[in-house]
Amino acid sequence: MSSNLECGPRCDTRCSKTAYKKPCMFFCQKCCAKCLCVPPGTYGNKQVCPCYNNWKTKRGGPKCP
Repeated sequence: MSSNLECGPRCDTRCSKTAYKKPCMFFCQKCCAKCLCVPPGTYGNKQVCPCYNNWKTKRGGPKCP
């Protein structure tokens, strides 16, 4: 489990390869705060954090990067 102090560095890693850094960081921080977890790596691995994986937008798409 992550503390809020770990969200920043974990989201920096998660969003490091995207062209959309600001929105990625915004949603990653929001998801980390709610789920207390950020999947490892820059993409995929969402099965590691079920809350992060299962939180959807109103349209049914993934909420968390």
